[in-house]
Amino acid sequence: MADKRPPQDNLANVRNIGIMAHIDAGKTTCTERILYYSGRVHRIGEVHEGAATMDWMEQEQERGITITSAATTVYWKDCKINIIDTPGHVDFTVEVERSLRVLDGSVAVFSAVDGVQPQSETVWRQAERYNVPRIAFINKMDRVGADYFFCIKSMEEKLGANALALQCPIGAEGGFRGMVDLVSMKAYIFDDETLGAEFDTTEIPADMREQCEELRSKMLEELATIDESNEAFMTKVLDAPETLTEDEIHAVIRNGVCTNKINPVLCGSAFKNKGIQPLLDCITRWMPSPLDRGIIKGIDVDSEKELELEPSDDSPLAALAFKIVTDPYVGRLTFIRIYSGVLEKGMTLMNTSKGKKERISRLLEMHANQRKDRDAFYTGDIAACIGLKNTSTGDTLCAMNNPLLLEKMEFPEPVISMAIEPKSKSDREKLSVALGSLSEEDPTFRVTTNEETGQTIIAGMGELHLDILKERMRREFNVDANVGKPQVSYKETITAPAKTDTKFVKQSGGRGQYAHVCLEIEPNEPGKGNEIISKIVGGVIPKEYIPACIKGITEGLSTGVLAGYTLVDVKVSIVFGSYHDVDSNEMAFKICASMAIKDAAKKSSPIILEPIMKVVVTTPEEFMGDIIGDINRRRGRILNQTNERNVVIIECDVPLSEMFGYSTTLRSLSSGRATYVMEPGNFERVPAKIQEEIMKK
Repeated sequence: MADKRPPQDNLANVRNIGIMAHIDAGKTTCTERILYYSGRVHRIGEVHEGAATMDWMEQEQERGITITSAATTVYWKDCKINIIDTPGHVDFTVEVERSLRVLDGSVAVFSAVDGVQPQSETVWRQAERYNVPRIAFINKMDRVGADYFFCIKSMEEKLGANALALQCPIGAEGGFRGMVDLVSMKAYIFDDETLGAEFDTTEIPADMREQCEELRSKMLEELATIDESNEAFMTKVLDAPETLTEDEIHAVIRNGVCTNKINPVLCGSAFKNKGIQPLLDCITRWMPSPLDRGIIKGIDVDSEKELELEPSDDSPLAALAFKIVTDPYVGRLTFIRIYSGVLEKGMTLMNTSKGKKERISRLLEMHANQRKDRDAFYTGDIAACIGLKNTSTGDTLCAMNNPLLLEKMEFPEPVISMAIEPKSKSDREKLSVALGSLSEEDPTFRVTTNEETGQTIIAGMGELHLDILKERMRREFNVDANVGKPQVSYKETITAPAKTDTKFVKQSGGRGQYAHVCLEIEPNEPGKGNEIISKIVGGVIPKEYIPACIKGITEGLSTGVLAGYTLVDVKVSIVFGSYHDVDSNEMAFKICASMAIKDAAKKSSPIILEPIMKVVVTTPEEFMGDIIGDINRRRGRILNQTNERNVVIIECDVPLSEMFGYSTTLRSLSSGRATYVMEPGNFERVPAKIQEEIMKK
């Protein structure tokens, strides 16, 4: 099958990259310029005009923010670049998480004025977790207060990055004209009149020569230390750096990027069309191809042994579904990354995560929300599939004769919830369909029913997250719904071990029901989740009833004993029991186990936990006292305070229940000059007084 691959899509020349950054650092603007200069679009779309190609949702255009990650493909020089533009807002962090899982490299965009901002740290850590190589692009060099070297220092201090300057800016703020390439020692001067499409390659300005030579010397020394096996390069750096060729330097940089030893730093101004072509050159030169990322590891479904697959069209098919989208024209779209093999239209695949067969009816190449039919996709490609009915985010798809499982994706728990109900009877069915589709698309959006009140509860990552989803219901599914006030998603846990001996006996004429279960429960490590283990020996509970016991315990843990919130971080052991030859059955043991876990939880000193948010406030110094006073009133804990370029950065932990409406308060305390970001941190015990109030509700 390998000879079917189009010659221009040679696997060694494929680059799967993401653009990631803090809100408003300029990710989407960078992506728009990449589309323009690569010839993919013929007019630059601007975010502030609501015309960006990659921000295709109406809400993205109205709000000027990216909400969903959008995929596209461009060609530059001899390389095919698959690009995913990701959101910056913390409420949509799952979009970044799942995109990074399937990418081979990423461009981290930083604002030259602000340096490393809180959400930049979050996405950087996410990339680190998946071992994704990163290039840094310092954007907004034309803005007042832009400082390239401050940003590099900020990357080293806050991210622990090995940030290596490979360009030196020519001018800054209003005088920013271009940059010096420290590898070729040439200056790129951009022409404002041609929207940056043309630039002159000239000699380095005389007044910058000494600075550039010093930076180049530092760069070569750093490159010599990252690859100690390359003795020839090290010798040249020490003895005769002038004899080094550009190709030799690029080869060492590429090796450093692919092995995550260095993070090259480039600069430019995407809005003013400066620096994008050199960035594209660097993506093609330094970013890894699927071949560089190496062997794909998975688990054999049958033998549970580790498997290794070559990233090749000749290997068996292995792919990961990383995003589900409901498209108004073609229905359910599943985005997948192909790690090995060839995917063809009409193929039958095995979804090993669900143990179900799937059939591909159509294959599409996506450019934001535009579609182009394809007959086949190859190793390293990102494809959109139609026809996958049972596949959800994180599922592995593979050839029928080679069942394997790829590494799963972990998603954070929702921290905020609200009740939702249809405005009219005619909306009830539509609401159910909308909620089903949206929860399929977004693994951090959960839909449950409150058993006591019968209300439908939706839960997500923040107020903006739920606000966007509510708006999508109205626009995309034509559903009008009433929503309640946002509520905090509390949890319950236990603080002491306990035992219980529970019997379930029901006799109502004819065959009865009998089950007897003894449980031991104890607190688990915070954040470890629930563990259920069977210690049954001698068949006191027949092994065919153990799964029913586990199911009953799981259901029992889903509603706590204090206020009905989910019980977490509990370790449960099934230690003893008995059965009846005639009256025992699976249902009896499931009911008995559910009753037993409730009884045990009541005896084990249960408590309520609340979500704590990591909050970072950036404020001018004169408002610091009032802001810290307000944080303390909200039961916040100040963790760190740093002064940076006339502003104070306050890092603190604050309970989510105290953060509703905080943006309005912060604006009034700082005359609109302070900003904040927050993201979910951990769960902590609520104070006794607040626990009483929660239980009364």
